[in-house]
Amino acid sequence: MAEPDQEDRIEQAVRAVLGSLSGDLTLREAALLAELHELGRTVARAKAEIAALQVDDITGCHIPAATDELDAIVGHTAEATHIILDACERIEALQPRIGKRAAAVLGAEVTRIYEACSFQDITGQRIAKVVAALKAIEQRIAAATEGRAPTPDAPAETEGRRLAEGPQLPGAAVSQEEIDRLLAGLA
Repeated sequence: MAEPDQEDRIEQAVRAVLGSLSGDLTLREAALLAELHELGRTVARAKAEIAALQVDDITGCHIPAATDELDAIVGHTAEATHIILDACERIEALQPRIGKRAAAVLGAEVTRIYEACSFQDITGQRIAKVVAALKAIEQRIAAATEGRAPTPDAPAETEGRRLAEGPQLPGAAVSQEEIDRLLAGLA
């Protein structure tokens, strides 16, 4: 991308050449000149809009702050899950001290708590996906503002890799048929 001073000099040179031709233009050339002027105004507006986005705030503050907050959520969720699991172990240790029926109910409820705590791993995986998406957006914004082409996305991944990507959103999830087909192919 040209330096700002160089861009100004180029623009001035183009304007000087076009200005010197304005009296000798055909109707078609005049229409082309009008289109060029409009294109120049559109480019100027786009530059102003990009400058107004305050990209430095987005890439330097907002996205890193969002990823930090998401990382904190993962950490706090993991900590809370460990506290819950420790409490379940202490509750299970009490089972021999109570009646069989009450112990069975207590055991079933503790098992439900263990199962519910799997949310922590799924939450962590989903948040990791969001963090990766935010970082990709940050890289694309940086590439656009630096005037370079963004790095291409990773090549298409294998079906097995897609199946191992953790929890999926409803409608985007891998179907049981796809999983069965993959497993059948391994046999």
